[in-house]
Amino acid sequence: MSLQPVSPPLLAPPAANYSHAVVVSGASRWLHTSGVVPTRADGSVPDGIAAQADVVWGNLAAILVEAEMAMSDVVSVVTYVVHGHDLAAVMAARDRAMAGHRPASTLVPVVALARPAWLMEVALVAAH
Repeated sequence: MSLQPVSPPLLAPPAANYSHAVVVSGASRWLHTSGVVPTRADGSVPDGIAAQADVVWGNLAAILVEAEMAMSDVVSVVTYVVHGHDLAAVMAARDRAMAGHRPASTLVPVVALARPAWLMEVALVAAH
């Protein structure tokens, strides 16, 4: 399986560390997550966006490991953030987790999520 970024020269470069699109060739297994939230295994939710972002990406990493995949298998990411002013912290956590990998990515500011304590939620698609 291979992932090939697609960045047509007629488009401006991506605004951050992501690809406009990704072509997956020869994939045998796909993983689609639900929206993953900043809830720890014990049910607690940390205060602040930076801590919540770390929990979300840790939860996503655990899902990938359980599915026998890695961050390098991620094809696309959709991130929902309650406060637009938190985007820098959210993107920094994503960049740390991705370690240079650039999947297709969408970032959506929203008014609220299903629980008031949640400041962000991420869903991803991976192929291996």
